[in-house]
Formats: sequence, C-alpha cells, structure tokens
Amino acid sequence: MLGKGSKLYSVFRLKCPRCHEGNLFENNSLLSWSNFSQMKDQCPVCQQLYEPEPGYYYGAMFVSYALTTGPTLGIVALMMLFSDEITTWMFVGALVLALVLFLPAIFKLSRSIWINIFISYDPTAAATPQARGH
Repeated sequence: MLGKGSKLYSVFRLKCPRCHEGNLFENNSLLSWSNFSQMKDQCPVCQQLYEPEPGYYYGAMFVSYALTTGPTLGIVALMMLFSDEITTWMFVGALVLALVLFLPAIFKLSRSIWINIFISYDPTAAATPQARGH
C-alpha cells in the first residue's frame, strides 16, 4: 500500500509523483523548520516540472484547510477530556500552538497531495528523463 508506485508513497515520502524517486522539497523532513517552504523547480531524476503553471499551488490551500481539521478536532477532544469548560481563548491558543508546530507538515503534505492529484506515476520515467509540465 505504501510501496513505490502508489499515490500514498509519493505523498507521505514527499517524492516526485511521476518517478517516485526525486524529492519535492529541498528539505524533505516533514516536521523540520529549516527551509520548509523551499520546493525544487523540477525533479532531479525525471525532470518533471513541479510548478507546471503560475499559481499552480493555489488549490493546495483547500487541501491545507482539510488537513487542518484533524489537529483542530484533536485539540477539542483533548480539551473536553481535561477541562470542564472550554473558553474561546483556550481553544484559540491551543489551536494556534498546534498549527504553528505542524505548519511544515501541513504545508508540505498539502502541496504533495495537490501535485499527486494531477500527475500520475510512470515506472519508466526515471529511465527516460524529459521535462514535462503535465
């Protein structure tokens, strides 16, 4: 299921969606703050362009919104377990803390999911590098 050739492999390992070998980001660690937003221009293995058109990743904001609901619901559940009353400021403070901690992961995963929606795996891509926009 998470082996090379599956979408989940490419998404969670932050690999090129076309060849599943090249890294999407300069720093491919999910939780590292070091250059977390620096994405490569193209795959170093198959030459797949990572931004085929200007504004390509605007749609990743919707994916990011969906990914943010997980930590939000987790915070609400934890607060309900440990507190009789949850104030708005308690919730907002806990939410901001969690989202700041997970910002690199949410950013990288949302972009990885977005590019994997539009670009399919090609097992021969690594052997035949060619710049492609789509």
